[in-house]
Amino acid sequence: METVWLNGKFLPAAEATVPVLDRGFIFGDGVYEVVPVFGSHIVRLEEHLRRLRRSLEAIYMESPYSDAEWGAVIDGLLERNPCGRDRSVYLHVTRGVAPREHVIRNPLAPTVFGMCTPIPERIYDKGLGVITHADIRWQYCDIKAISLLPGVLLRETARRADGSAEAILLRDGLVTEGAASNVFVVHAGGVRTPAKSHHLLPGVTRDLVVELLLGADMGCSEGSISEAELRAADEVWLTSSTMGIAPVTRLDGKPVGDGRPGRVWHAADRVYQEYKHRVGAGTAGGPALTRALR
Repeated sequence: METVWLNGKFLPAAEATVPVLDRGFIFGDGVYEVVPVFGSHIVRLEEHLRRLRRSLEAIYMESPYSDAEWGAVIDGLLERNPCGRDRSVYLHVTRGVAPREHVIRNPLAPTVFGMCTPIPERIYDKGLGVITHADIRWQYCDIKAISLLPGVLLRETARRADGSAEAILLRDGLVTEGAASNVFVVHAGGVRTPAKSHHLLPGVTRDLVVELLLGADMGCSEGSISEAELRAADEVWLTSSTMGIAPVTRLDGKPVGDGRPGRVWHAADRVYQEYKHRVGAGTAGGPALTRALR
């Protein structure tokens, strides 16, 4: 049975319960983080914890744990949930239990939850189908909030439309991100991704891919991408901690490029897979890149 972390204890998932007046349950009042683990090494733990702290500060909370304490929680989840595959650790913090009212009554004891799940193996030989959709979410998408109903609805809209895997979102004629991913486009061999703003999550994998591309002399720029540029792109990619770099081969039912994963994507994915191998082997670099568990 899966072992989870809840408020200071490791316990079976079936025994983990939260009071009904928890503000996360009542209001979606909380934030989360997803940390990938390749082999026995956590990927960019410092960056993930920095983003978690930033999300907490944005909703007027402090991190309940130090970085070392978060690391111990992650270690414990990984040790108690071995699977022989790459995994992701989900960390979830709500404001805690309080009477149902919109005003925040501090101090409250936060609810802290964590779990570990295998990362599904991804085969992208045929690429992914996606749709475009108006960005129906709120104005602070850079906060990794647990209130994800808009993203759920967007993914379901994509699935019901034509079996697509994701929705690429448009706001004021510009690409923001996917419902649960960041977006890259390729024009004439050049790679571009939307610049960071309140309208998209600052993806840790997004930043990693930018760095890997620049390190491999493939180049990558950050800036506005119009809907017209998206539709005219030679290649479109999606990135996330659990997807890696996913090629989009169908956009609103029409082929992207020649309808197959593109040449630049193949080159970028090779660089990314090499990085994953180095992380798993513990040779990807210093502590700013990975944190060894054993």
